[in-house]
Amino acid sequence: MDSHLLSSSPMAAKSHTPILQHLVDITGHRDHSRLELSVVSALRQLMDIRRIRKLEFFTQDDTAYVRPHLLLEHDQVFAIDDNTSDHHCDLLSDYPELLQCIEQHTNSTQRVEPDGTDTLWLPVRLDNKIVSCIEITNDTVYSAQTVDVIHGIVEVYRNYQSLLDYSERDALTGLFNRKTFDEQFSRHARNAASLAPASAGGERRESSSPTQWLAVVDIDHFKQVNDRFGHVYGDEVLILVANLLRSSFRSNDRIFRFGGEEFVVLLRSAELESARSIFERFRQNIEEYDFPQVGRVTVSLGFTGTGHGAPVEILGHADQALYYAKQHGRNQVCYYEELMSGGDLQVADVAHNDVELF
Repeated sequence: MDSHLLSSSPMAAKSHTPILQHLVDITGHRDHSRLELSVVSALRQLMDIRRIRKLEFFTQDDTAYVRPHLLLEHDQVFAIDDNTSDHHCDLLSDYPELLQCIEQHTNSTQRVEPDGTDTLWLPVRLDNKIVSCIEITNDTVYSAQTVDVIHGIVEVYRNYQSLLDYSERDALTGLFNRKTFDEQFSRHARNAASLAPASAGGERRESSSPTQWLAVVDIDHFKQVNDRFGHVYGDEVLILVANLLRSSFRSNDRIFRFGGEEFVVLLRSAELESARSIFERFRQNIEEYDFPQVGRVTVSLGFTGTGHGAPVEILGHADQALYYAKQHGRNQVCYYEELMSGGDLQVADVAHNDVELF
């Protein structure tokens, strides 16, 4: 699009930053959340927008759902991890225009309300699969030129997100991979340390009620599945467990495949009993699921709070709880701090240079 065309339009008059600079900013991030916020910033500065939401899709019991994340409302930008709407889900059928757009494989659709409110939906595809959608709402109908600019910005976002996604995800399950965990959890641990309250002496101390949790999940007797049914069915079990992980946790939680039959979950913003209940519900979902050909499968899970300690220590604590669960019957959820206080585990004195995880 010619620069003089942009500069002569009312939309561009509002912007003091060239559109090319926004595209540079968008492609300058290696983190999905920052990428999304840079797209929101570009759209906000280039045109009038009342609200932007990211809609994430998931399926449970053969029913398609939408999980909305508020990114922008009335010129206020929201970080996706701070979004409080993660507990709220809508049926995809509540969005008939969007559903039709997905079924017809079109790039966008919109709805104009009787009061003039214009809602534009732009699905985001990865490997020909719809994974999310950008929803843009405005008080008045957008011109065709403005819609073209929105399409261009979102298309850059789609393409760049695909590149990031390819390097961050496990090829078999589509979950985040080990490398991504190393990067995200190290950053999470640094942020948690900087936000921890300081004591009178100035040193950081742990909050009395940690709200972030790390869980390590392992499929019980998975080697027997491969030996008895073959690796094709073993891979299918891994894929189905990954799908059950997605449907059992919220979209602002993070799920990783560590390799083999081991997964890691980073659970955000939950009190202890709520976290225990969420992990137990996932364990039950696995136990009750009928895996094709294989039948019943179970998992063991160990979890710990992330409020203190280096990443290697926190991961080690969750792994100790997992090991205890597997050594004491499997198919159960064990909490590291509870095992320690009950005398079931001993403090492992592991030097940082003894185990290299990061």
